[in-house]
Amino acid sequence: MPSHDILIIGGGPSGLSTALHLAKFAPHLIPRILILEKEQYPRLKLCAGGLVIDAERILESLGLDVREVPHTDSREVRFDFAGKGLSVRVPRRHAIRVIRRDEFDHWLAKKAKIQGLEIREGVSVKTVTPDESGVTVETDQGNFRASIVVGADGSNGITRRSIFPNDPVYTARVLEVLTPALPQKYLAKTEEAERRQVAFFDFFPVPDNIAGYVWDFPTQVKGTPMRCWGVYDTNLLADQKRPALRQPLADEMERHGFDLNDYEIKGHPIRWYSPWNKMSMPRVLLVGDAVGADAIFGEGISMALGYGVIAAQEIAESFQRGEFSFNGYRRRVARSGL
Repeated sequence: MPSHDILIIGGGPSGLSTALHLAKFAPHLIPRILILEKEQYPRLKLCAGGLVIDAERILESLGLDVREVPHTDSREVRFDFAGKGLSVRVPRRHAIRVIRRDEFDHWLAKKAKIQGLEIREGVSVKTVTPDESGVTVETDQGNFRASIVVGADGSNGITRRSIFPNDPVYTARVLEVLTPALPQKYLAKTEEAERRQVAFFDFFPVPDNIAGYVWDFPTQVKGTPMRCWGVYDTNLLADQKRPALRQPLADEMERHGFDLNDYEIKGHPIRWYSPWNKMSMPRVLLVGDAVGADAIFGEGISMALGYGVIAAQEIAESFQRGEFSFNGYRRRVARSGL
């Protein structure tokens, strides 16, 4: 049975951030870390792809330049409700940078490999079983043994389901659609062309008991300008009457010349952070969406990278002490400002 000191399940932003920060804080641990990724890079991940300044600062602290990743910069972010709202611009920089997760995660994985971190792709984890002396991880390619495990496998990941099978689930609903940058009939309209540099959050669905917003971001796919549309609902009002989630998205797209029926709709759950979420037990801790994304906006990339910083600090100190209860992890997260 292969044995490693640190086994990270999931090769997305939270798992890779944990590994990269461990390499920074405790470089002697690098050869003792193994990352298991279920898919082969680059792989599809549903995500609007917005990088806020916190995410960029974390990457910069690792010496990484996210401009190496194909991206689209929005000069302005607008938050609207009932025709009113506010506009956010940042002096001498973009307001938000938008990436595609398949490209971003692949880039980050390459950076981890350059640091000497081992990633095994195409390995599907079946169960995670901790005991007093370590953790056994069963996969479709055999069993692994580790001193500690980091669960970075997302909102519905096997790590959380293995160690906290009865934990309450706080999950938002999300739909996402990609369209051309401009609808054909609006190509000549200046006001629609100007939208290409603006990211929009519109909270008009709230009166209909959808506790969230519709978004509309500029993005690119393989170098082609596109727009990413979606609707986010925290699900806090799940017991109340409300329309199907696709209706407000269809309404917003129609206002700008797009017919939702012409495009492929994709959906995915987002587990949002609650202070009551369980996030660790002896020898196992969770990061990223396995703990929870931002509850109000569902923003997950900066939080995923941030969890990696906190988890790496907790793990590095635990190896110094030779004690793996992770009792201080919740306190670190609560005090971090994530």
